Amino acid sequence: MEIAKSSSSMIVTSPNKKLLIGNEAIAYGALESGISFATGYPGTPSTEVIETIARLNPEIFAEWAPNEKVALEEAAGVAYTGLRALVTMKCVGLNVAADPLMSLAYSGVEGGLVILVADDPGPHTSQTEQDDRYYGKLALLPVLEPADVQEAHDLIKYAYELSEKYKVPVIFRTTTRVNHTTADVEVGEFVKLNREPKFKKDIQRYVRASMKGNLERHKWLNKTLKEIEAEFEGLRFNWIEGEGEIGIIAEGAPYNYVKEVVSKLGEKFKVLKISTPHPLPRKLVVEFLKGVKKAIVVEDGAPFLEEEVKIVAYEEGIRVPIYGKRTGHLPLEGELTPRLVRNALLNLLGKEGEEYMKPKEVEEAENLAPSRPPTMCPGCPHRGSYRALLDALRELKFKKDELPIHGDIGCYALSLLPPLEAIWTEYVMGASISLANGQSIAMGKKIIATIGDSTFFHNGLQPLVDAVYKNLDVLVMILDNRTTAMTGHQPHPGTGGSETGRKFNEIDIEALVKALGVKYVKTVDPYDLKATKEAIKEAMQVKGPAVIIARRECIIPVLRRGEIGDIPIVLEDKCTGCKACALLTGCPALVFDGEAGKMKIDSLICTGCGLCEQLCPFDAIVYPSKR
Repeated sequence: MEIAKSSSSMIVTSPNKKLLIGNEAIAYGALESGISFATGYPGTPSTEVIETIARLNPEIFAEWAPNEKVALEEAAGVAYTGLRALVTMKCVGLNVAADPLMSLAYSGVEGGLVILVADDPGPHTSQTEQDDRYYGKLALLPVLEPADVQEAHDLIKYAYELSEKYKVPVIFRTTTRVNHTTADVEVGEFVKLNREPKFKKDIQRYVRASMKGNLERHKWLNKTLKEIEAEFEGLRFNWIEGEGEIGIIAEGAPYNYVKEVVSKLGEKFKVLKISTPHPLPRKLVVEFLKGVKKAIVVEDGAPFLEEEVKIVAYEEGIRVPIYGKRTGHLPLEGELTPRLVRNALLNLLGKEGEEYMKPKEVEEAENLAPSRPPTMCPGCPHRGSYRALLDALRELKFKKDELPIHGDIGCYALSLLPPLEAIWTEYVMGASISLANGQSIAMGKKIIATIGDSTFFHNGLQPLVDAVYKNLDVLVMILDNRTTAMTGHQPHPGTGGSETGRKFNEIDIEALVKALGVKYVKTVDPYDLKATKEAIKEAMQVKGPAVIIARRECIIPVLRRGEIGDIPIVLEDKCTGCKACALLTGCPALVFDGEAGKMKIDSLICTGCGLCEQLCPFDAIVYPSKR
C-alpha cells in the first residue's frame, strides 16, 4: 500500500483561525509540514493527534500500530526514505519504543521524524508520572516542549525543520494541559512535498551490528547535539521577558501559570521561557542567571530542567541560588497549579503563601455531589467475564482471594472495584500473562491472567509464546470486546478496521492462539454466564496453558448504532429485595427502591445484556418479549 507522495505541492485548506484542542493543533502543524505517514498506539492524552490527521486528510497513511515499538520502527523506515513521518504515544509508550529509539539516534534520519510523547503529570490517566525529557538526554536527542496550543502548532512545524537540518529524530514532549486545552489557533496550508522516496545502502550508518561505525556515529551524534544547542540560543521559542532581581525559568504549561501569578503579585520578576529543555541553550541560561540574585525553576514533571540549569551554573561558576522541586519550593509529585506557583514565589519574596480557598459555591456543590467511583458501563461484557470467572472459582472450591487473578491495561481494570474485586494486579501492557507465568513457576499451580484484545496484540503475544514454550500452567482470558475501548474505540489487528477507512486484514485471535500451540482454546460469549463459567472450569483442569476468548463487542458502539434489544423488567411480586443482582454485578442500571423494598431497572441506561436475569435467585427479572 502506497503512502502519500506527489509530484507537486497541493493546497488542501486555506490559512484561517480555528478553535482547536492541543492535539488537533499538533495534527494541523504536522499536515502543514507535509508529513506522508503518521502512526502510534492510542493512549490518553495523545490519541486525538492520529485521529485528527486521519479525519482531515485520509490520503495520509495515518493508522494505528500494534504497539509503540512497531510504530517507531515503521516511521523510521519511512523517514529513512526522505519522507516526513510522525509517531505518537503517551508517556509510558516511549518505554516500549526505547529499544529502537537508542539505535535510531545513531543512524539518524533523512526525512523529518517527530516522536510526540504526551506526559501526564497528575497522573490523570496513566500508571506513573513518567517524565520523558530524560529519554532525550539518554538518547542524545533534542527535546522540544510547547507552552500552549498555538505554540504546539508552531513548534511541531519547527521540529520537522530541525529534524531534517540535523538528520536526527526529534522528541516532542507535551503534557495533558497542552494536549487537551482548547484555544484559537492560526493554521495554515496543508501541503504534499515534492519528494520521491529513496533509500541508500549505508552499512556503517544503518547496521548497528557492523560495530565499526558505532563509535563514529556516537561522535557524530554528540557533535550534532552541540550544533543544535547553538541554534537553540537564538530560537524564537525561547526568550527573556520582564525585569527584577528574582528570576523565574519556566517550561511548558507552567509558563502560563507564571504569567498569571506574576501579573497579580505586583512584584518585579525576570522570566526565562524555555521550549528546548534538551539540549539546554547554555549561553541564554548564563545570560539570564547573571542578571538575577536568585532564581526558581518552574516545570511539570521531574526536576529535569532544574538539574540542567544547576549543572550549567556550576560549570560556569555562577553562584546564584537556584530553587525548584529539589529544594522543596515546588512539589516533586503531582501537577503544578497557579496556587503552587504563587506560594513558591511568595516564599522567595520572604512572604508567607496564602492557603488556597475554594469559591463558596464550588465547595457547596462538591459537598452536595455524591461520590461516584468509576464503573464499567451498563452492558459491559467484561462484567460478565469476571462474574463468570469468580463464580467458576467458587464452584471449584477456591476460597475468596486464594488464587491470583492478574489484570492488564484497559477498561477491565475497573474489575478491581466492588462488587467484583477480581484482579490483583494491573501493571503494564501485557504484563498480566508474564506475571502469571512467573507465579505459576514459583507457586506450582495454575495462575490466571486477564487481558484485552488490543492489549494482547500490543504486548501479550510474547508472554503467551513463553507459556507455550515452557508449558506453564496458566489460564489466559482474552477479553475481546472488538476494539480499543479505553482510549476511544480505535481499531486494532483483531478488528480489521482502519482509522482512515482502508481495508485491512482481520487477525483471528483464536486461530492465532492455536497456531502458537495452545491446546485448549475456547471462544465464549460473556453474556452467557453459564457457558463462560463451564469453559473456565474446564480450562482450570488443563495442565499447561489454556486460553479462553470472551468475545462480545463493547456496548458503546452498539448503543451508537441503536442495536440494543429488549430491556428487562422486575416482577415486584417475585422480587424479595435481596439485591443479589446488584451485589453480584455492580451494574449502575440496577437501582434499589428503598420505599418499596424492591429492585428496579433504569430503562434509560439499561442495555439488555441479561446478566441480572441470569443471576436473580427468584426469577424476578424477565424480558417482556419472553413472557
